[in-house]
Amino acid sequence: MSPKPAPAAPPAEALLTCRQLVVGYNGRGILPPLDVQIRAGEFWSVLGRNGSGKTTWFKTVLGLIPPVSGECTLAPRLDIAYVAQRSAFDPIYPVSVRRVVAMGTERGASFLRPALRNASRVDKALEAVGALPLADRLFRDLSEGQKQRVLLARVVASEARLVLLDEPTAAMDAVAQREAMGLLTQLRSRFGMAVLMVSHHLDSAFRFSDQVLFFDPDCGEVVAGSPDSVLEHAAFHARYGDHALELRHGH
Repeated sequence: MSPKPAPAAPPAEALLTCRQLVVGYNGRGILPPLDVQIRAGEFWSVLGRNGSGKTTWFKTVLGLIPPVSGECTLAPRLDIAYVAQRSAFDPIYPVSVRRVVAMGTERGASFLRPALRNASRVDKALEAVGALPLADRLFRDLSEGQKQRVLLARVVASEARLVLLDEPTAAMDAVAQREAMGLLTQLRSRFGMAVLMVSHHLDSAFRFSDQVLFFDPDCGEVVAGSPDSVLEHAAFHARYGDHALELRHGH
């Protein structure tokens, strides 16, 4: 008698659910209704041209702007970390790396009065991203790659389960970009966080992502699914042409 197959693992917890969600401003939608569910531990890349609605969707998820229609539901007591495309730290202020990371440990802290508690948690977060030797340096003096490591350390210190990153490698060279993506993948695996990343680097997006979300308001399309399924979609080919074919053949 053959042994019974092992039962399938239950699906990971849904952290974010969008049902017929329409995003936009002043009651006017800029994209078709979106149905998508983000589960714990998943890595999603959010793709589309400039102005396609990626950041608008992020703002809706974060509760900064209301949906035009539909709903966006978060898991109870869900902590979210958000890293904007450009750092909000004005270079005129001499903020140390340690203080930047400490902001992730307390709600309501500002960079003028950062949270200085939980020193051990801050050090562990810096160590997790390989940035502990930078702890006492000024954030403004770091390279773009080093700054991104520090901002990821702040995410780790926050103990967030859902992380939203808006073009985290935009200002980096190719080497720093690969290092940052590798680090992000390691952190996601180690801490079980779900990652939503807006990116214009298609190669990295398809290499590192479990799932892809593609916005194209010109074609009136929102495509969500595995990297392979998005690569096969006609709207993606219409937007990216030969690059889409290269990605398809290399994926």
